[in-house]
Parts: sequence; structure tokens; C-alpha cells
Amino acid sequence: MPVKTTSLPAWLERGVADLFPAGTRDEKEKNLAHLLEERVKKSIPLRVKLGIDPTGSEIHLGHTILFRKLRAFQDEGHTAVLIIGDFTARIGDPTGKNKTRVQLSPEQVEKNAKTYLEQLGLGKPPEISLLDFTTPGRLEVRRNSEWLAALDLSQVIDLLSNATVGQMLAKEDFGNRSESGVPISLHEFLYPLLQGYDSVAVNADVELGGTDQKFNVAMGRDLQRRFNQRQQFGLLLPILVGLDGVQKMSKSLGNTVGLYEDALSMYSKLEKVSDHLVSSYLTLLTDLDIRKTLASSPRERQKTMALAVTASFHGLPAAKVAQANAETLVAGCRDDMAEVSVISLSKVNFPAKAFYLLSSIGLCSSSSEARRQIQGGAVRLDGKKITEPNMEFSEKKMLLGKVIQIGKKTFRRFAN
Repeated sequence: MPVKTTSLPAWLERGVADLFPAGTRDEKEKNLAHLLEERVKKSIPLRVKLGIDPTGSEIHLGHTILFRKLRAFQDEGHTAVLIIGDFTARIGDPTGKNKTRVQLSPEQVEKNAKTYLEQLGLGKPPEISLLDFTTPGRLEVRRNSEWLAALDLSQVIDLLSNATVGQMLAKEDFGNRSESGVPISLHEFLYPLLQGYDSVAVNADVELGGTDQKFNVAMGRDLQRRFNQRQQFGLLLPILVGLDGVQKMSKSLGNTVGLYEDALSMYSKLEKVSDHLVSSYLTLLTDLDIRKTLASSPRERQKTMALAVTASFHGLPAAKVAQANAETLVAGCRDDMAEVSVISLSKVNFPAKAFYLLSSIGLCSSSSEARRQIQGGAVRLDGKKITEPNMEFSEKKMLLGKVIQIGKKTFRRFAN
């Protein structure tokens, strides 16, 4: 649940799950609203830090919550300090992990970093980008190898002296692994300290993070105090629940909406989000007035949310086209969604490759025809184009209830 921080402006308070310190107006050093007002009066922008470790190549909507808040600071005239963790990514954040992460090579990290920046909007106009890359003074992109690679052993030992083994084991992930007898490598203890040192290196006023990052953000405060800097505020936002409506959005769970997806695929996924998630999606992924939006029917809320999110990445005209195409898809060019014919998966042996699936249920006369249809771009599943004939569906439940489309006129809904 979002925290109540009524002294903050609405753009900043929206969606916030935790703020620390959260002092009263009388505790000026611990009150973010006071610091914000002070800096605005003096025309001195806040330095707002967000660190990302490019351990993968794709950004999904769950990641964008933090970038949206960073963009909100940019739009209010503050400086976003985006730290590409090219050094820390080689260690890997242990948060949320039950085993030691595989260490990446510098080449892998740099390749991932490039794709991250492109997805965040590098080279695109600000109106369809997550971050503003063009307005002078609004963005610093830094790589933490700038300062971390230069640390000598004595400096590393000094950093290690700022935390105890007990503190590290108090971090939930480490504590659970220790109790379960799962090995913890010593280099993993370094991660929170190095990430915290990033705050010192860029002299951060505010650090953004998910609710699972509180330990790391607090470490940044501790190290800033050690280096005689003003301590940053920690501003934490919720973890987005994925399309399954239960677990956090994660590529490994297959419940994501990726920024790389075309407008139709994005819209088609979002309009099916469970009713109980629509309010959080509206709050965290759009700037819409929630009170007004919630006045409409559940179905209309879904469509409004899907349109707004899709428009933020593809532009409103493309989003409206996607909405119209999605309505055509689910309705099979008819008036009633219920009229889409169902097709049984009872005779399909899983795991099943896409070309085999289409031929086994009779939508294609042969496997070779199925391959041609897929390679020709004629096949979509819930609006998302299937381009690989050997794409594999491990179990039936991955397909149940979804609509398969071949060409412009053939629509079927999968059933048992």
C-alpha cells in the first residue's frame, strides 16, 4: 500500500511505498518536502539517483515504475543520475536470489547496457521515451566502473569496515540462505557496499529503489555519513505484479509486458489484466486521474489503462490503432466476443512446437504449411506475432483461453 506523505507534491507522492527518513516539518534535515522547497527557491536541482545493473537485455513494465518516477523528477527540473552498474553487474545483486549469481563478462554487460539505454529512449523524442535524454541538465548517465574500478585494496578494506557480518545476515536474502545452508560467497557482501558507494560518488540527494532495495539504499546513507556528505533520502516504490495476477512481473515467470513489444501485443496483454490489478497499474504506469478513471466500469478501466500505457511507449495514434485491431481480433470481426469459435487442445501432445500445434488441431493442412504461415508472419497468439516455427509451448495451460489468429479471418479460442 502507498504511504501517506501528504506534505509532498502529488507528482512525487503518487505510488510511493516507503520514504526514509520521513521526518516532520520541524525535522528539516529529515523532511524531503522541505529540501525540495528549499532547492526550488534557490534554483538548485536535486540529484536523484537510480542505479541499474544491466544483467539482461530487455526491460519490461515492472522495471519502468522507477524510471517513471525518475522522469517525474526530470520534468520538475531536477537532475536524474542514471548509474549503469557496469562494475557491480559483474558481481550481481544478491537481492531476491537464493544462490550466487553468475558473474558476467564486461563485454556482456556493455552490450546489455546499450540495449537498456535504447529502450529507455536514447535517440527518441521525450514524449515517447521513459527518460528525457535531450533537455540540457536533466540527465547524467554514469557507469560505476568510473570510480569502483579505481579502488585499491586499502579502500576496499575501508568500505568493508563500515558493515558487520551481522548486518549483512540481517538482509533477508542472506539470512535465508545462511539458515538453509546455501553458500554465500564473500564477494556478494561487497555488493551493497559498492552500490552504496555509488551514492557517495555522485553526491545523491535522493535514491530511488523498489521495496526490495531498502537495505542497499540505506547502505548508501551510511556511507555518505562516513564520507561527511548530507545523507540521501530513500524513495521506494512497489514491485509490480505480473500478468498472472499473483507473482511479481518477471521474464523468468513469463508474466511480463516488454518495452520492445509492438503496440498491438502490448495493448492486447494489458487489456486482459485482472480487475484487482488495474488500480495499481493505473497508479504506477500512468498519470491518469485515478478517481475519475475508477468511476467507469471494470472493462472500461482495463481498456483505458491499456490505451494509456501503450500510448506512453508508442504514441496515442498507434495505441488507438492497436485498440481497434485488438477489438477486431477478439471479436473475430464480429459483434460479440463470445462468437469466436473454440478449438480443443485435447489431441495435442505437450510440449508442442508451434508448427506441430497448428497442424495437429487442423488449422493448417500440414506441418510444412504451418511453417510457411508462421514464417510469413500470418500467425498471432493473443495479438502477438509468432515468428519462430519451433517456438515451444511446454504445457496446455499456457494456451487455454487465448486466441490464435491465422491471416485476417481465421480466429479460434483454445479450450480443453
